[in-house]
Amino acid sequence: MSFALEFIRILAIALQVVIIARVILSWVKLSPTNPIAIIIYGVSEPILKPVRRLLPSTGGLDLSPIVVIVLIMVIQWILQAILVALSNSGTA
Repeated sequence: MSFALEFIRILAIALQVVIIARVILSWVKLSPTNPIAIIIYGVSEPILKPVRRLLPSTGGLDLSPIVVIVLIMVIQWILQAILVALSNSGTA
């Protein structure tokens, strides 16, 4: 089970880094044809877009990255709790 726990942890960190990079890119205004920008937007947009549609308009302030990072943390915590519970139930 430790492999699955570590995989979930690394995946959550990677997604959070991509979301933070996306926020920084929005401040820097990097060219949309830049390969790094293409990768970051390609990975983050499918995650951010549904959340952005659900949130009310805040006058130009995009809160979807904050919501997504919190959701990633909650999902990570839930999956880790399930995996730990499953591994503990097998030893009892």
